[in-house]
Amino acid sequence: MIGIFVLTPELRKELKAPLGPLIKGSFEETSRKIAKLVAEKKPKKLITVGDQVTMNMVSNNIYPDVAIVDSRVMRKMISPVKFEADSVFQTNNPPGTITEESWKAIEKAINSPRRSKVMVNGEEDLLTIVAVLSAPYGSIVIYGQPKQGVVVLEVEEEVKKRFQGIIRRMKKIN
Repeated sequence: MIGIFVLTPELRKELKAPLGPLIKGSFEETSRKIAKLVAEKKPKKLITVGDQVTMNMVSNNIYPDVAIVDSRVMRKMISPVKFEADSVFQTNNPPGTITEESWKAIEKAINSPRRSKVMVNGEEDLLTIVAVLSAPYGSIVIYGQPKQGVVVLEVEEEVKKRFQGIIRRMKKIN
């Protein structure tokens, strides 16, 4: 996608709700459920978006193929996630936007045959949309739903169409 996409006030409200199935519970409970799901589904790519969800997965020996992080949890700076990646991609992505640079970094990370980390200077929240649209069918994208649990998105045609609709409704700046 070419251009910068900016969140509209209407979409901001809509995107506060989970964009897929929500797994509620403690970090341990959600990690156990995700481990079981990953073992059953054997996703083409396992992608995490967010520092807390990535830390929880790694601390429970579930290693994503791609981790998208910004060294923040609930908008507060934290130490970088301890996640060994073969490739690290840096990108700038201001809050409430999806930059072309971030889109390219995520595509490179997902297309890499090795474990990758995308380090975001700014905010990674909306990059879940890019991860879903860039991931091959049969992948799983996981992100945290603040104070509730984690959202698990199985990448299939219906999910991609829904996320393309979100992108179309964002304000595009060329």
